[in-house]
Amino acid sequence: MRRKSGFDPYLALIVAVAQMVIARGASWGQAGWREPLDGRAFALLAVGPVMVLLHRRFPLLTTIGALVACDAFLIAGYAYGPTFISPSVLLFLLVVRGRRTMAWSMAGLTLLSFIGYAWMTGTRDFFHSGAIITAVMLLMVVAELVRIVKERRLERERTAEEEARRQASEERLTMAQELHDVLAHNISLIHVQASTALHLMDANPEQARTALATIKTASKEVLGEMRSVLNVLREGAPRSPTAGLDRLDELAERSGQRVTLERDGVRPLPAQVERAAYRIVQESLTNAGRHAPGADVRVRLEYGQDELVIRVTDTGATSPAPLSDEGSGNGIPGMRERASALGGSLVAGPSGAGFQVEARLPLPEESS
Repeated sequence: MRRKSGFDPYLALIVAVAQMVIARGASWGQAGWREPLDGRAFALLAVGPVMVLLHRRFPLLTTIGALVACDAFLIAGYAYGPTFISPSVLLFLLVVRGRRTMAWSMAGLTLLSFIGYAWMTGTRDFFHSGAIITAVMLLMVVAELVRIVKERRLERERTAEEEARRQASEERLTMAQELHDVLAHNISLIHVQASTALHLMDANPEQARTALATIKTASKEVLGEMRSVLNVLREGAPRSPTAGLDRLDELAERSGQRVTLERDGVRPLPAQVERAAYRIVQESLTNAGRHAPGADVRVRLEYGQDELVIRVTDTGATSPAPLSDEGSGNGIPGMRERASALGGSLVAGPSGAGFQVEARLPLPEESS
């Protein structure tokens, strides 16, 4: 707003200088049949720039004031030309600033005053009247075109800003989901391994030591991923963390379970598909560790022509009761949401004595 209000003084100064310079030249060129410039002429010429200066606050009154000063200048017999500048500028500003009804009404009043003056002074030439009408109409049409260009530019800017805000919101939502998945997986893993360590500390210290080592690795991993996500958000340029299928071996190794990885037809995939697939496998392993401790887990990835098929199957709990029966209950719905967001599907349910998660993620044409 400050930038806009600061424009009027400069425009008023330009109009004032232009009117004074043109008035000098016009008066010299029309010396034989128009009145020479005097104090009253300069006072009338000064009215227009003052009206331009105050136009934003009083649009109608200033336009009328400039038109009255213009008519008074002509009726007093001073040279034609310089006094037309102020009314023209004010009509132009009315249109560009969105006051179109007022602008066209004042344009009609301007036409009547100019044609009325011409007929009053004996210039009853239809060609002269047509020239006046053409000049005013041309001014209004140009103003309308400028207004349209300005509005379209502002609309493009608004659209771009809204799109940027929408993308930033979506990216931050993705960050929140990624952070949730990282925390849920690692905290669940730590909880299960801690339960295992407590359960076996006296009977099998060596296995308890292995569980504690897994806890150390998982806690380091979650701290690293949290630091990565938070650094990205702090930089103000949200980007999705790099959670890809190339990290599945590492994920399986620190899951604390016996995991078998199978891959068929491996090839590069879009980042969003890799990220979703990684998180689905991660959540499936978390659920297996929570509800079926000690189970063997088989992870199979099939890279098809049009889709990536993910199957995570466990053989069921080998302990009499799960070491941890706690959970948020959001694991499977969260995985299903990830698959649906890419246009895919996810089915989860019992499979023999164990449990199976099967996800199908469509692949874009260019990745095949």
